Amino acid sequence: MGAFFRSEEVCLVQLFLQSGSAYNCVSELGELGLVEFRDLNPNVNSFQRKFVNEVRRCEEMEKTFSESLTSDLHTIRSESIPIWDIHQASSTYPHFLFDNLHLMSTCSLTPLPLSFSAHLLSLLHPSIRPSVHRLLRSFISPPHLSFSSSLSPHVSGYFFPSRVFFRLLPSFVAGVVHPWKVPSFERLLWRACRGYIIVDFREMEESLELPETGEMVQWTVFLISFWGEQIGQKVKKICDWLVRADPKCSIHIIRMVLILFVWILIYSVFIKPLPSLHGFPQVLSQTEHYLQQLLCRSMSVLPQWKVRVQKCKAVQAVLNLCSPSVTDKCLIAEAWCPVRKLLLLQSALIEGTRKNGSGVDSFYNRLPDPSTTPPTLFHTNSFTAGFQSIVDAYGVARYREVNPAVYTIITFPFLFAVMFGDVGHGLLMTMAALWMVLQERDLNLRTNDNEIWQMMFGGRYLILLMGLFSIYTGAVYNECFSKGLSPFPSGWHLQPMFQHYNWTDETLRENQYLTLDPNVTGVFQGPYPFGIDPIWRLANNHLTFLNSYKMKMSVIIGVVHMTFGVCLSFFNYIVFLVLIPELLFMQCLFGYLVFMVLLKWVVFSPQDSDLAPSILIHFIDMFLFTENEDNPPLYRGQMIVQRVLVVVALASVPVLLLGKPLYLYYNHRRRANTRGVRGGRERERERESERERERKTGIGTDVFMHQAIHTIEYCLGCISNTASYLRLWALSLAHAQLSEVLWVMVMRISLSWQGYVGSVVLAVIFSFFATLTVSILLVMEGLSAFLHALRLHWVEFQNKFYSGTGYKLNPFSFSSILNPV
Repeated sequence: MGAFFRSEEVCLVQLFLQSGSAYNCVSELGELGLVEFRDLNPNVNSFQRKFVNEVRRCEEMEKTFSESLTSDLHTIRSESIPIWDIHQASSTYPHFLFDNLHLMSTCSLTPLPLSFSAHLLSLLHPSIRPSVHRLLRSFISPPHLSFSSSLSPHVSGYFFPSRVFFRLLPSFVAGVVHPWKVPSFERLLWRACRGYIIVDFREMEESLELPETGEMVQWTVFLISFWGEQIGQKVKKICDWLVRADPKCSIHIIRMVLILFVWILIYSVFIKPLPSLHGFPQVLSQTEHYLQQLLCRSMSVLPQWKVRVQKCKAVQAVLNLCSPSVTDKCLIAEAWCPVRKLLLLQSALIEGTRKNGSGVDSFYNRLPDPSTTPPTLFHTNSFTAGFQSIVDAYGVARYREVNPAVYTIITFPFLFAVMFGDVGHGLLMTMAALWMVLQERDLNLRTNDNEIWQMMFGGRYLILLMGLFSIYTGAVYNECFSKGLSPFPSGWHLQPMFQHYNWTDETLRENQYLTLDPNVTGVFQGPYPFGIDPIWRLANNHLTFLNSYKMKMSVIIGVVHMTFGVCLSFFNYIVFLVLIPELLFMQCLFGYLVFMVLLKWVVFSPQDSDLAPSILIHFIDMFLFTENEDNPPLYRGQMIVQRVLVVVALASVPVLLLGKPLYLYYNHRRRANTRGVRGGRERERERESERERERKTGIGTDVFMHQAIHTIEYCLGCISNTASYLRLWALSLAHAQLSEVLWVMVMRISLSWQGYVGSVVLAVIFSFFATLTVSILLVMEGLSAFLHALRLHWVEFQNKFYSGTGYKLNPFSFSSILNPV
């Protein structure tokens, strides 16, 4: 609770990361989520930083996974081959990551119909085998092998070295192109590659439908054979340009599929020539089965590789924030870290160095008090997160400032319940919130994309407390769906009135309303045990009584709430020059008003209530220094006490206005006078620290202006804010009247019907009544009460002690990057 009452203590550390182990050290810090890195290269363009190429490669791989592989996974069969667990995904070192992911990126196949593959195989007809044979002889020329058309059948595939196999992979480009683009495509390839390629086109026998337009197109299949990386780059660029120029053209860069084709070609050309194309359907079937297995494996691996790429990208982005040392042997970083986690920081650096196997350890150095204000860090859980969000929406607490969320846990639901008090409505709200609390581990509810649902689910504990407090205040108001409850007998009795005034049944029939005299013995036997007496619902002055009661209770709650906020400034301000004048001003005026209300309730009973004076007139006479003879005093010496309180309140204003600036100025001059003769460097250091202290404490000409604005705002705000709490009375009255209107004009109609027809009418009207109750009284009225309670906390309460000018500590954490919600 101590770290929740104030921001956790944070310090600035300087990290010295060895070049070899920097990646692993930052990765360990990302797993723990300890520190927030600062940018040490603010003037360097993001495209000129050291690790920008690694970040760009990670972005390209993310794009490959999200666009290509994701579309392929929808075409595979249901069987899958699990390989890795996504929760075991780690931020692999980038060199190994890029090498492994390069093979996966070659598997980014766009769904290719089987007919395309058939036409690709048809290109391997014996009529073109001599040219392909010459091409293969130029590719594969190890000294211990000689190729000829009559190669011995005993030569098997394993005689070919693995490097020859991978050299064949980038030497083939196959795909399909729109027939209108064939001439320009062939002409461009010939001019760019100067004839150092082998290109063949074949028209498909069957037409296929374009998914975008529904047009039936007879595609043209092409196969390009080339040698050399420069020619391959030209071919790839031409194919990419054709795709961008005409989205209808579907060019597929196929490598993994051609692996099997190349081996079939080698087998058919050098080992056992295929007599015809009759065996190709079996080849196509085997190829399709191989692709299914490959994509099943890709589906199993894809989530983990996505996580690895995201982690690698995040680590490289952090390394871009670091500054290289003079010798370029280590990276220097600065970060904010909680003081109580410095040991955990050191252990993370040691673990990162151990994983890399480096002989030189990375370490940190705690810097002295920084020039910038440290960030704010509050540790929250699922219960306190909703209340902290309410405070942060107003403004993040300044470093080491009092956190209002601690007290908002109680005050916010209570102020809401004062405006929303009803046992039935509070019970419905509590049941809904309790269901969300019990289902908080449900992944479907937690990952719902609806913003309104996310807001409600995140504040489920807040809604639960609002419902419970509403049940309590509804019991105090004695209201349940606008109907009164009678758990205890009433304190008012009618029988003594019959005996004292000789009332008869005829008297009851002739008079709609009769007055109960509390001076008659036995009529009033004491207050109701809890809440408002239910007999008041039968009185014609019921609304007048409730208005008076709720209005005075609103003023009492408001003054107590604001006084508590002023007392919390004890932890933020200069006590005797800010807190004491503010308390005297508020308590001498509005605290005295609350005192008079409570004194009137205690002193005057129902028997002598007609002799009670008017508090409003007394409060007006207090400021005018006058005495009204028609309004008797509440106690002896009331006028003297009131005049003294007004004088004290007025005298506290100049103290509040000039006390803090003069105090700061006096301390500043005293430090300047007591400063002895020192050396040049020490004197300059002292001046620098003095200027920094002046900037923090606000010593200067503008401090008087700020304090004057604060004094005027506080004095006028005490009046306006006290009146603002009357919204508790207004909203409570509106909610009670709406609930009563809904019962009288909707539900009571169905109760007048009898028999079977009455049952049907009751069922229909009750459904209509329930719908209106949920939509109007729970949703609309609940949202209105929520917004008014929010306003009372932001303006009337937090304005007394809370500045909200800080910023959050956002530690570098993989969990927050992978799960931003």
